[in-house]
Amino acid sequence: MSGRPARQGLVLPGPLALRLAALLIGAALVAGAASGWIATRAAADEALQRVMRQQGDEVQTLARVFASKIEQSQKVLRTVAAGITPAMLDAPSSLEWLLQQGLPAVQFFDAMQVARADGTLRVNLQYGVQGEAAALEPAEREALRRTLIDGKPVVSELAGNRAGDARVMFTQPLHGADGSISGVVAGAIRLQSQGLLPASIAPPEQSGSRLVVFASDGTILSHPDPRRVLGKVSDEPGLAQAYQAMSAQNDAAAAPGRTEVVPGYVVSLASMPLPQWTVARVSEVQSLLAPLEGTQRRAWWLAVLAVGLTAVLGALLSLWQMQPLARLRERAWGMAHHGEFDDSVAPAPGWGDEVGTLAQLLDGFMQERSGQALRDGALSGSLQAILDHAPVGIVITRAGRLSMLGRQAAQMLGYTTDELIGQPVRTLYASDAAWTQGEERARAAFVAHGAFDGDLCFARKDGSPVWARVQGRAAEAPGMSAGIVWILEELTAVHEARRQRRHERLHDPVTGLPDRRAFEERLRGVLLGRDESVAAQGEALCGVVMYLDLDHFTVVNDIAGHTAGDDVLEHVARLLEAQVRQAGWVARLGGDEFVVVLPNCSAAHGMAVAEQLRAAVRAWEPVYGGRSFTLGVSIGLVPLTAQLRDVAAVLHAADMACYEAKRAGRNCVVMPVGRLDPVVTEHEALSNK
Repeated sequence: MSGRPARQGLVLPGPLALRLAALLIGAALVAGAASGWIATRAAADEALQRVMRQQGDEVQTLARVFASKIEQSQKVLRTVAAGITPAMLDAPSSLEWLLQQGLPAVQFFDAMQVARADGTLRVNLQYGVQGEAAALEPAEREALRRTLIDGKPVVSELAGNRAGDARVMFTQPLHGADGSISGVVAGAIRLQSQGLLPASIAPPEQSGSRLVVFASDGTILSHPDPRRVLGKVSDEPGLAQAYQAMSAQNDAAAAPGRTEVVPGYVVSLASMPLPQWTVARVSEVQSLLAPLEGTQRRAWWLAVLAVGLTAVLGALLSLWQMQPLARLRERAWGMAHHGEFDDSVAPAPGWGDEVGTLAQLLDGFMQERSGQALRDGALSGSLQAILDHAPVGIVITRAGRLSMLGRQAAQMLGYTTDELIGQPVRTLYASDAAWTQGEERARAAFVAHGAFDGDLCFARKDGSPVWARVQGRAAEAPGMSAGIVWILEELTAVHEARRQRRHERLHDPVTGLPDRRAFEERLRGVLLGRDESVAAQGEALCGVVMYLDLDHFTVVNDIAGHTAGDDVLEHVARLLEAQVRQAGWVARLGGDEFVVVLPNCSAAHGMAVAEQLRAAVRAWEPVYGGRSFTLGVSIGLVPLTAQLRDVAAVLHAADMACYEAKRAGRNCVVMPVGRLDPVVTEHEALSNK
């Protein structure tokens, strides 16, 4: 060493440092330009998404407002129906006087009609003046006929061929003293009236945007341009494409609301389920994004300035950070020219310690990695030993492949353990279709319930089928990727026995519950046993029958599909069975309708059980396609008294009680006290209104 003092201050950067600084400036400029472009696009997309959300919320709010007007019209019509007695149907003059002067609620409608059960039109008031029966449109006659046949309220299709007199009819059945249908009362309201779609209810029209209401067949009911009313949606720019896509997907109700972008337009759709109308807001994308253009230009200039300053500052900072490298270069130069390190060039402080530390860290890392590999091998061997000695088949899958499996599972499938480890899960299935179906079932079960429990059919190595009950749970272990643990229990013999006697069973294929025929035979036996007990106990109750109709089930079918609907029916069936297994039995009548029979049960206890069933269904919120659904159930309950002599009478009485539960607001329990007056449980549908 020469002993000369160490050199202080900055050292000129070498060629490598200059090239790195230039590269940094170029990279900063490119990254800034790309970031500015991405930010601009992101801002435009975010603005468009925000407008889409606002527009979607607006359309759904308007749909609810319009739907509330439909409900209000039905409530007013029920008030009118309550004031009409069966005797008035045979006295047209008194009935006409009642409608013209006696009931103020009649003034809510533009036209009123009253018909008897035989279809005879007794009163036809058009704007307060008696008209001819022939003046009714076919759609209005059909609504009256459906109400007389079904005994339920109806909202008719659009009647009238001109925008000025286009109208919708609401119907309400009239009941006699014995509960039978004695007639029907109907009220018609013009489209543009305050009771339906007044122009004043919509917000002011915006530039490049229009609000349209149309029926399920594409007929326009409301439009900013009155000349387009009763036209077709297929002629509307932007909306025509959305309607065509909606029709192709068999989603005419647009349930319950959606917003999409079609070429040049943003279209928001929301449905009104009862009249099957759709509210749409159509906005031009160019008009929505016009306010952003000036902001984007200013943002570009600011981004260019910020990127330039950042690039220069980054280059200077990088040169300063490269000073140790520059000093190391000068020391190497001095050693090359003087044969030793030049003491006039101060070495970078702690440089040697950093390199040594890095080498020590690398050595330690390699040693730790080797130790971890040994520990993982020991853990894997212990886990494999547990799997091999388990009394059931256990399989662990990761990323669609067989990670580990026990000896029992391999023997069940006709393989050795080594033949299956690392193979795709598809190896266990006979065909791609069977594998796809099994994967979809498992995926749907994990989304809805967090686990899988069901029967699956696999293929042995020799191609023969093997049935197993499969239970799957997600599992994670430290240091290992997430996987799924499957427990397999062979059920091949059980499934073969089921197949051989399947034709002898009377069970619903979706839920596994007794079907309608099996229910009627079993209930007939209960009624015959009742007749023997009545002789000894008089009018004592011998049981109850509940008629259950799921609320909002069609929403699941429409949005998540029929596969999800079948899964809901199956889950509800298991839920009902779990609640009444010790006291009675459950059957499926069809669709989303179930029936529960509780023999030797009092009416009071039956009401308590029905309320438990209602609460259990309400508390379950299934998830399909990332969306949760809320269900309810309307329950009609009838005691098995001496007045109900056969199965048909019991079913009719329970069905009518269920209908009363629907009318009371759904998600409630109704039991008739006498022949006319129903009793609704304390939990009314007030929370749903």
